[in-house]
Amino acid sequence: MSLLDLGWFALGLALLVIGAELLVRGASRLALRFGISPLVVGLTVVAFGTSSPELAVSVQSGLAGQADIAVGNIVGSNIFNVLFVLGLSALIAPLVVSRQIVRLDAPLMIGASVLFLIMALDGRIGAFDGLLLAAGIVAYTAFAIRQGRREGAVPQDEYAREFGGGRLDRLPAQIAFIVVGLSLLVLGATWLVDSAVAMARALGVSEMVIGLTIVAAGTSLPEVATSVVAALRGERDIAVGNVVGSNLFNLLGIAGIAALVTPGGLEVAAALVRFDLPVMLAVAFACLPIFATGHLIARWKGALFLGFYVAYVTYLILAATAHDALPAFSGAMLGFVLPLTVVTLLVLWVRHRRREGTVPGQQDNR
Repeated sequence: MSLLDLGWFALGLALLVIGAELLVRGASRLALRFGISPLVVGLTVVAFGTSSPELAVSVQSGLAGQADIAVGNIVGSNIFNVLFVLGLSALIAPLVVSRQIVRLDAPLMIGASVLFLIMALDGRIGAFDGLLLAAGIVAYTAFAIRQGRREGAVPQDEYAREFGGGRLDRLPAQIAFIVVGLSLLVLGATWLVDSAVAMARALGVSEMVIGLTIVAAGTSLPEVATSVVAALRGERDIAVGNVVGSNLFNLLGIAGIAALVTPGGLEVAAALVRFDLPVMLAVAFACLPIFATGHLIARWKGALFLGFYVAYVTYLILAATAHDALPAFSGAMLGFVLPLTVVTLLVLWVRHRRREGTVPGQQDNR
């Protein structure tokens, strides 16, 4: 692995982050200008904007014939978003989860994860699968915007109070942010994918592992920045909405578009179907009891998420290097850690349901 490859990777990653920041800034302010509520902006415009690096990388990888990077990036980013981004954000400040996310968006994320896994069972996300996935994100976005616009003039009032009427917040400037941001994303994705492939070959690991770890974490940096800043500013529902919306966009929008533009669709490695896709599905299911219990992601839950991400990456590294410690590590995870976690989540869920049943209306007052 040469220093030149590392340099191109870092430069491509920097362009992705800068491009995503410009795109999010222009698109979110444009959405608020036209009367879309802040929550919906977080779930759609900001979430989709922070996922734009994943879109650029997955489409570029698919067109270049590196399907393992494309699919690994999608799956790895979803695991990273929940376990690392939410975990880190919750450690900074306990996160508030809105009722809409518990009742609608989190179940939709679980449903999209199940659908993606079913489509991948035959080893390929084909063009028809891509069309269905893309139609799903269009329907979700249209529904979310329609719901958000019911708030009437509130978003426009907030826009006027927060941004005023400076030159950088006029319509031409917002459009320029979007155009420049998209251009940087395309260029950054090309450099990052090419250098990631070279690094994988030099290190002797598969492109799938590179996609699941380095590329997935790198393209998720905008989600990290957005959610952490939102948590620090007290906008804790946006921190959660950004992650859930990004995961929905990854599974429906990015996978759908990448499958449509890639000749023959996206091939899915058997190893992904056996291990990483079930992990992604388990992580999505784990969100529901953690989100619902008190509508709060406490610090200990954030630490739990972070711990599982460290364990997941450790397993990938041990498996990729065929390390002698892999059997012992796998046995400890399967025999003790995972069962204990499942029991803990079930207890939390049962207590939450009982509390809802014994105190009518309590859920609505949180």
